[in-house]
Amino acid sequence: MKRMGIKVDEIDAQQVVIKCADKDIIIDNPQVVKTNMHGTQSFQITGNVREESGEVKLAINLDDVKMVAEQAKVSEAKAREALEKSGGDIAQAIMDLKK
Repeated sequence: MKRMGIKVDEIDAQQVVIKCADKDIIIDNPQVVKTNMHGTQSFQITGNVREESGEVKLAINLDDVKMVAEQAKVSEAKAREALEKSGGDIAQAIMDLKK
């Protein structure tokens, strides 16, 4: 292979993540081989494949939770749920809880 200008290396990887627009493809316990052929690198990956949705979890500020709970006179758990449902919009969360 060396005579043909091809270099092959095994990479000691623990996990490979391929991020797509709508999901992540995760390969656990991968076997990764990198091939360099005339300056072009390619990778061959085998392993345990799984997919996860690419949903981004909204980070809710504890101060916002406390404010919504106080204003709507509900528990912090209900306030957090309302904030998550409203996409972090404090005013909307309070209005939804007061309905």
